[in-house]
Amino acid sequence: MSIVYTELTLKNEIDSAFAEKGYIKENEIRQMTVNAVVDTGAWTLVINEDIRQKLGLRDKGFGEANLADGQKAYFPMAGPLEIWWKNRHMTCDALVMPDAPEVLLGAIPLEHMDLTINPKRELVGVHGDKEMHRV
Repeated sequence: MSIVYTELTLKNEIDSAFAEKGYIKENEIRQMTVNAVVDTGAWTLVINEDIRQKLGLRDKGFGEANLADGQKAYFPMAGPLEIWWKNRHMTCDALVMPDAPEVLLGAIPLEHMDLTINPKRELVGVHGDKEMHRV
């Protein structure tokens, strides 16, 4: 199976709400575009500490993660942030693995935005999209 990447825009949700109310300008919303690994073994979005700081996300406690070697570990959670994939989005908190080399897009955000993966074509698309399955 190949590794599937997709482009996401991550936004500070509190900044977005402030911009909507006119407290800050739209261009003041802290956001970034990242190339994320689609990881159905992860339950949520996983970011590193550098991204948390750049987006100005708040501490939201701790979340549990099952690591590749089978161990359980607890990592900080941060948020709220908006995950945008093309015209679809959701708001959630992210698991912060301090030195994670890549952003991971997990199962809950994939489901919430109704996205599917075609590992053979290395694509992410909308559930039911016939373009995803054309060979």
